[in-house]
Amino acid sequence: MARMTYCRRGPLISTEGLNGVGKTYLTNRAVETLAVKPLMLDEFSQRANGRQGLGEALLRALREASAGDPFLRGGTPMTETLLLMAIKRHDLDTVLPDLTSGRAVVEGRSVDTTAVCQALLLHPDDPDTALQTAIDLLDLASSYRPLPDLTILVTDDVAKALERAQQRDRRIFTDEQADFMRAAGALFERLAATDPVRYRVVDRRDIDEHQAAEQIRTWLQGAGHDLTCLAEPWQGPGTACMFCRQHTPVNAS
Repeated sequence: MARMTYCRRGPLISTEGLNGVGKTYLTNRAVETLAVKPLMLDEFSQRANGRQGLGEALLRALREASAGDPFLRGGTPMTETLLLMAIKRHDLDTVLPDLTSGRAVVEGRSVDTTAVCQALLLHPDDPDTALQTAIDLLDLASSYRPLPDLTILVTDDVAKALERAQQRDRRIFTDEQADFMRAAGALFERLAATDPVRYRVVDRRDIDEHQAAEQIRTWLQGAGHDLTCLAEPWQGPGTACMFCRQHTPVNAS
């Protein structure tokens, strides 16, 4: 096997979890204590309508098609999946200069949320098939852009998360939407267990918010070590790294 090449790029980190688990609040608390601040990319629900750019235009189209559904469900899950992946590729394009300069980037929700929610839409009554579909959708997403180097999943009791989300968004979730959240929470945790190298899980059922923020801070600080070079997914190994332009290694068979 070829010798591993390490890159000077910054780490790409995502925070994931249900509406109302507090991932943005906890991440912001963690970032406040860091001497060197990462670039923060807002998650979909925090982006204001009317912001300029292709990513926001695509997101606005999804919102309009979903008629205000909090999970952007417009009735065509595979089309929506590809549009959401396109938005996440656009997000990566906008932060390539920051990552190339060595700065860490934290994106609020990445391709994992897309994989979980769309897998549930495709297989609402079959948790095992939904899990495999989420894994397959992440594989599809990785052909568009690299997956995050680190994914921090924040979990909590779904009833508490639902209460926070309703207070924050000033809306009452329907029984069907609450059921969808419960199923998404379970699928997120099962998906994280399939990739313990990439995922770190903060379970707010076991620790308080101070401890949760401290865990996140520790993981953010450690995320920038021994990062490998990455080629554009459609180019494959052996081509120039999309960040430092060194040639990425080719694994020997």
